[in-house]
Amino acid sequence: MLVAAAAAAPAGPCHVAPSGQPPVGRSRDHPLAADRRYLRAWLCGSRAGMRPLCGFLVLLGAASCGLYLLSARLRPGGPLGAGRSLKFPSDLEELRDLAEFLQYYKQEHQSYVLLLFCAAYLYKQSFAIPGSSFLNILAGALFGPWMGLLLCSALTSVGATCCYLLSRAFGKQFVVYWFPDKVAMLQRKVEENRSCLFFFLLFLRLFPMTPNWFLNLASPILNIPVSQFFFSVLIGLIPYNFICVQTGAILSQITSLDAIFSWGTLLKLLAIAMVALIPGTLIKQFSRTHLKLDEKDQSVRLLNGKKST
Repeated sequence: MLVAAAAAAPAGPCHVAPSGQPPVGRSRDHPLAADRRYLRAWLCGSRAGMRPLCGFLVLLGAASCGLYLLSARLRPGGPLGAGRSLKFPSDLEELRDLAEFLQYYKQEHQSYVLLLFCAAYLYKQSFAIPGSSFLNILAGALFGPWMGLLLCSALTSVGATCCYLLSRAFGKQFVVYWFPDKVAMLQRKVEENRSCLFFFLLFLRLFPMTPNWFLNLASPILNIPVSQFFFSVLIGLIPYNFICVQTGAILSQITSLDAIFSWGTLLKLLAIAMVALIPGTLIKQFSRTHLKLDEKDQSVRLLNGKKST
């Protein structure tokens, strides 16, 4: 494939072409080699090569400042707000504390908490920052199981589409340069399944061959239409969002460790797992007859980038 050829080609010496001309050192007939020439020009000091990086950094800085200013206004009085600084949770303990604090603040400022949650979720999704599972659980604790699921499904698809557009505008050359083998593998699979591309994208979301964040970044390079990308994320990640949101809703009602292992809680978690398996099973059956996949792709069961046992 073209990407594989571009990845396998020797790097060659680093030269900067005169202003207005493409960097030298790669074949002009190779489209993805041109992408790598573009990045090499930036590494060598080309002003034209700096523009995508500068544009991305400006957007990242503006989004970070906006999110900080939005969160800085959450300084309620009382025991839960004293001396607290908001940050993304990195473990379950921090998640529990954040959920308790936001539930307290939400009693009088529900719209503001909703706005802050949406902004934080879109920030993580748009800039491919890991950890959205904690926000899905937080949504279940704050907004309930069904409102939380609707909210997370919409924010996941909108945020992933923003990541797609950012990659198309600023990051295509960087993705090809740093991940040539992964892009080559995905390009081969996409071309083999171009006739039923939407169902192949659903398969990738339910049983991903690569992490979701990388699929978001690489999709513009693979010429995946943005409409199919959006709806494949919206539908394909419903089972994953469902599990996380329902788990958050259940855990928010638990006051002791003994309640976690009660029959009622265990039966609810079992029912959630069974419901979430239904879409994956249907797509799996469809893939065996309509999609062109390797045996190892069909034999390994994955959910959101993690092997399931």
